[in-house]
Amino acid sequence: MGTRRIEIASSYRYETQTPTAAVFLMEAPTTPRAQISEAMVTFDGEDRPGSGPVHRFTDETGNHRFRVVLPAGVSTLRWSALATIPDALDDDAPRGVALRPAELPDETLVYTLASRFCESDRLSNEAWRLFGATPGGYDRVRAIMDFVNSHLTYTSGSSGPSTSALDVLTSGTGVCRDYAHLMVALCRAMNLPARYAFGYFPDIDWTPDNTPMDFHAWVQVWIGDGWYDFDPRHNVFRKGKILVGVGRDAADTALVTTYGPAALQQLVVDAQEVGTTRTRPYFYG
Repeated sequence: MGTRRIEIASSYRYETQTPTAAVFLMEAPTTPRAQISEAMVTFDGEDRPGSGPVHRFTDETGNHRFRVVLPAGVSTLRWSALATIPDALDDDAPRGVALRPAELPDETLVYTLASRFCESDRLSNEAWRLFGATPGGYDRVRAIMDFVNSHLTYTSGSSGPSTSALDVLTSGTGVCRDYAHLMVALCRAMNLPARYAFGYFPDIDWTPDNTPMDFHAWVQVWIGDGWYDFDPRHNVFRKGKILVGVGRDAADTALVTTYGPAALQQLVVDAQEVGTTRTRPYFYG
């Protein structure tokens, strides 16, 4: 199997009136799907009054985060790296494997429970009505992904930070975060461990749209012996997902948490194959 080399980066420019603590989730760790090298983090506010150097830590889910104090005024935090990824679709989940709840590994059980944005307990009856007759394991997960993709219409700006899986099941609209939440909730309602995932997603062998690149959210489901990727937003298997964070839902994987007023001035997310020409606009803001 060949590989592809992807330059990945993200940066946040914030303006604050007083020094303000913040936590960022933007670093992609090395995983079986992505070898990360040449990583670099820069923060142009660390030498200003009230601020200091970037502190890196690993949270309880294994996500790599940065803690900083944003100084008064405008400052920018940027992370970049080179990712080497397999030149293969991410359709590698085992077929014909369906574990009963008693057979699930201990560490997956938390991902069978309802969470803030994934109300699997309230969706149980509907999930069993829709998917109870579908064989378990991969076939059931794929049926859930198909349903979410067909039930929802992608509509930018149609949801907010408090929108849940139940909300978008009712409204029928959402963004990739909402597609992921609904699929996670329906999987859990069927006793399938599922977690929210997000990261960089380059346009490899894919025609991009004319919008600035952003982080992308998808779903990981435990099937047989591990976590496997499913993308209800696109409902196809693609190349190039580069994981940044996982959790029960988006509450566990907040991109930025600020401990006081802070105005986002600009967000840049970039994932470009080495040697290719950029076709998307570069930034939001």
